[in-house]
Amino acid sequence: MRTLLLTGPGGSGRTTVAAATALRAAREGQRTLLISADRADTLGAEHANLTLRTLAPGDEFREDLLALQNRASSALDLLGAGRLEGEELTPLPGSDELALLRALRDAGQGAYDTVVADLPPVPRALAVLALPEQLRRYLRRLLPPERQAARALRPMLGRMAGVPMPADWLYETAADRDTELAAAQAVIEAPGTTVRLIAEPGPTGADAVRAAATGLALQGLRVDAVYANRVLPDDTADTWFAGLIAQQRKTLAEWQETYGESVVRLPHLGHEPRGADDLAALRVPAPAAAPGTVDWPVVDALAEDGVLVWHIPLPGVVREELGLIRRGDELVVTAGPFRRIVPLPSALRRCTVAGAGLREGELRVRFAPDPGLWPPAR
Repeated sequence: MRTLLLTGPGGSGRTTVAAATALRAAREGQRTLLISADRADTLGAEHANLTLRTLAPGDEFREDLLALQNRASSALDLLGAGRLEGEELTPLPGSDELALLRALRDAGQGAYDTVVADLPPVPRALAVLALPEQLRRYLRRLLPPERQAARALRPMLGRMAGVPMPADWLYETAADRDTELAAAQAVIEAPGTTVRLIAEPGPTGADAVRAAATGLALQGLRVDAVYANRVLPDDTADTWFAGLIAQQRKTLAEWQETYGESVVRLPHLGHEPRGADDLAALRVPAPAAAPGTVDWPVVDALAEDGVLVWHIPLPGVVREELGLIRRGDELVVTAGPFRRIVPLPSALRRCTVAGAGLREGELRVRFAPDPGLWPPAR
């Protein structure tokens, strides 16, 4: 399955481009799913091979909370808690993100050739894409799965500790949530999944694309296209647009130098695109095969320098925005406003951090073997 995740700064036209991309894929004969929170009729009509899933976070939040309430009914009754009714529930912050993750999870179980997801603006989109990994880490820390094996001992442990032990339903709920999050994470990290950035060429768009590229790289996700949207024609006679055109051309040249053939120019139609004919007029290219995976290789430099070097690609980041903290078998990496906690490869867990450097858009972390943990040379 080919999955295209589209995002960009607010007002960049990403929802329109997502609809145009899905329409193009459907017209190419691919069974296509478009995931969007936009309730407007962007497509203008239904098309063969194209399925639209409009997110309804309020409904899904209500169903989830009522289901959780039913599972915890015994504990709530003991506490004398009043039951919540579906009619009084309104979605809380974060409901939109969870609804999107559920839609991605379901897409991975469907019979689609192409999935196009209209993500929120940057940086909310980056937070959504990082959420499954983060939440699964929290669940493992708060309710370690291995503790479930001691179910028979819980009553005794509870009496010895003098405090009630977590009930089975809590572990079961955590396991269910972990399974759902793992399915969404599998779609996000699948070899056929890439991100496409949509922005108007100009200073604001350039800053947004640069920041997004760094955040996505830190998350291990691949950008396979940068869509320069609403590009004005060179032959515009009105001199009022001359400054704007020059600004667009400068940014386009910078993007071309950085991203090469990945830059796609979409024309300004002179009006807000509406309906299938306008979407086709944008000339969005058909989805191509996904590029190769992003690797974070560990290079063996023991013979030359006595260290192992972990190469982490972080395009666009500057030295002053970088931060590194070793926490046990994890490395906390900060790049500008983005942060990720990543487990160390097994070989590096037996090493100490010996330094780090930034070169050519790549963070290189040096690890020296710990003599007490590293096997002796033969």
